Amino acid sequence: MVPLFGLWLTSCGADKTSPQETAVRAFLESYFSTWSKQDMDGYGRHFHESARVTYVDKSGQSHTDGLSDFLFGQKMGHQTSPEPMKEVPEQMTIQMHELVVQAQVKWRLTKGATVVTGTDFFTLIRTGEGWRIINLVFNND
Repeated sequence: MVPLFGLWLTSCGADKTSPQETAVRAFLESYFSTWSKQDMDGYGRHFHESARVTYVDKSGQSHTDGLSDFLFGQKMGHQTSPEPMKEVPEQMTIQMHELVVQAQVKWRLTKGATVVTGTDFFTLIRTGEGWRIINLVFNND
C-alpha cells in the first residue's frame, strides 16, 4: 500500500511542462549562452526589431535603449572587459499565453573573481520565426 503522502508527492513531481514552455525555456537558455559566447549576431536574433531594453538601478532610476544601442553596448562590454564574462540563468518563472510570454529569470554573471546576480524580466511575442524579445527590463541585486 502506498501512503497517501507518497502518492501526493509523486503526483506533484510529475512534469507538466507544455511543449510551448519547453521551447521558451530553450529560447531563454540560448539567449544567455549566445551572450556568454560573445556571439552578438546570435544574441541579437533573440530580439524583435522594435525591442526596448530598460535597466533599473538600485535607486529605482531607469535607462531605456532601443535595440541597436543596447546591442552595441553589450558588444563593447565584451570587447573592453579584461576578463571573459559568463552569464547563466539560475531560476526561471514563465507565464504562457498563446501570443505573449512573460518570464522572470534570475541570473548569475561571472567575470573573473567577480560575481554579480540580478533578474531579467522578459516579454516575448510569437512571430513567424518563433519567440522574440519585445521588452526586457533588468536589474542587479
